[in-house]
Amino acid sequence: MGNIVNVGYGNMVNAEKVIAIIKPEAAPVKRMIQHAKDIGSAVDATCGRKTKSVIVVEDDMIVLSALLPDTIAQRINNNSGIRGEFNE
Repeated sequence: MGNIVNVGYGNMVNAEKVIAIIKPEAAPVKRMIQHAKDIGSAVDATCGRKTKSVIVVEDDMIVLSALLPDTIAQRINNNSGIRGEFNE
C-alpha cells in the first residue's frame, strides 16, 4: 500500500486509490450511497457521525467520511496524512 490519508477518527484510505471526493447532499449521490450499501461496497468511516463526504475509490468502492471534502483534499494534497509503506 502506498500513501495513506486520515479520513477522520483514525480511519485511513490509500490516497493513490482515490478517484473523487464529493458531497453527499445531491439526490444522485444519495442513490449511489444506498446502492453501495445494498451491494456491500460502502465503507462507513463516520463512527456514527453525519456523513459530510463520499470518497470514491477504485474497484467500485465508496468510503463515507464525517470530514468535509475540502479537508480530505487538503490532507491528500499536502501529504498531511500518514505516509509510508506497509508490508503484508
